[in-house]
Amino acid sequence: MDDRTVDALKHQCQLRHQEVSQQRLREITRRQFFADCGVGLGKIALASLLCGPSAVFAATQPDRSKAGAIANAGSALPDNPFAPKPPHFKARAKRVIYLFMPGAPSQLDLFDFKPTLQKFDGHPIPADYVKDQRYAFIEKNAALMSSRYKFSRAGQAGAELSEMLPHLAEVADELTIIKSMHTDQFNHAPAQILTNTGVAQLGRPSMGSWVTYGLGSEATDLPAFVVLTSGGQGTSGGPANWGCGFLPTIYQGVNFRSKGEPILDVVNPHGIDARMQRESLDLVHSLNQQHLETVGDPEIATRINAYELAYKMQTSAPELMDLSKESPQTLEMYGAKPGETSFANNCLLARRLLERGVRFVNCYHSDWDHHSDVAGGLKTKCGETDKATAALIKDLKQRGMLEDTLVVWGGEFGRTPMVETNPALGRSMGRDHHPQAYTMWLAGGGVKAGQTIGATDDLGFHITQDPIHVHDLQATILYLLGLDHKRLTYHYQGRDFRLTDVAGEVVQKILA
Repeated sequence: MDDRTVDALKHQCQLRHQEVSQQRLREITRRQFFADCGVGLGKIALASLLCGPSAVFAATQPDRSKAGAIANAGSALPDNPFAPKPPHFKARAKRVIYLFMPGAPSQLDLFDFKPTLQKFDGHPIPADYVKDQRYAFIEKNAALMSSRYKFSRAGQAGAELSEMLPHLAEVADELTIIKSMHTDQFNHAPAQILTNTGVAQLGRPSMGSWVTYGLGSEATDLPAFVVLTSGGQGTSGGPANWGCGFLPTIYQGVNFRSKGEPILDVVNPHGIDARMQRESLDLVHSLNQQHLETVGDPEIATRINAYELAYKMQTSAPELMDLSKESPQTLEMYGAKPGETSFANNCLLARRLLERGVRFVNCYHSDWDHHSDVAGGLKTKCGETDKATAALIKDLKQRGMLEDTLVVWGGEFGRTPMVETNPALGRSMGRDHHPQAYTMWLAGGGVKAGQTIGATDDLGFHITQDPIHVHDLQATILYLLGLDHKRLTYHYQGRDFRLTDVAGEVVQKILA
């Protein structure tokens, strides 16, 4: 097929598409009017009787406020929706790696050592502690269980860490350890969604989506927000943990695979060369642009952007995923093995993504839900993650990236100081869910390093100092990125929404 024939076919396709689009627009307009106004016609009539015709038409006008202008943007979306945007104030961090451990690691066996648990191991917990508590898998009067691990002081600041975290102990002076986290949710899925989106219900934008919506990205051929997963069963909250909610779908987290094609269906099928692909994309782009100008749906702009980004990624993604380009020393430091799916590979990929301008990376490593054999389970999970976590901090620091990269580590809640043993379920020596107190840590961009914030009582049950809610942590993360959590809003269904819902305060003790 010669060039003139191809051009003629393209021209015929364009003309036919214009005819079909106009016909569909007439059909959709009538169909949508009667379908959407089945109840609306009655409302319009009632409103005209009660308020007069001017009120009816005023209510149907688009919102001309600043928030409404964003919400009604449509074809006004910029050519590059991820173009870097200025923060609200001077940022301390430019990018984020969030190491999320779905299933909830036991803080009592890793970070929050309690000699009193050692002393009263096997004794029933005092009734005053649990009088108002409800548990899914254990009785209120379950026996106390001490940690089976040794703890020791690490670094000049003397952070107390479990023997299961020998590599993290090497970078302890880079950390701010928070022992006083608490949450409102008791079950995994809602607690994970609350931590990632600010609300326990489905449908809200995730933190990565809010950050890229607020700041854009410096990446030109990769998504602004990337998700990497490992560990086994995955997250209980599923893709809602990195969804865009009611934000335009360009802000959705993009899930990369660490083995094989990073994203399915990006590679060209057999027989499609670069020229043919480019011409096809140009045609699709022009048709989509015509449709966008006709109906003004911002999702069409998202579609245009997705096609172009996928085209760019065909060359950038394979180079990104090729860990064999890293030095043997770097691979050894992380424990990474090219071609495998592992947390170590994902930590190294996270660093490579940030180097290429990606704004936000979530690394999920699942299966921390140790209702049975918490000691054995943690040995496995820490064996999979501890070395790579410490290597990530060391690597960022030696490359001069840690000072403006925020690293966050933690799960959705903590574990009980009481033992879970249930022969009927085959469980013994485990721990149940505990939302009242748990541990997370931060490092890097703008964080005051080498400190421990907060404390719990002698049994590790209740917070006794500096309680920090999930919304407080979210507000602080945004603050470190130069974003005011009360000003980073999106107008939807008649009101302004934000990541922290209607709560949250910046934790000043975290800041350097």
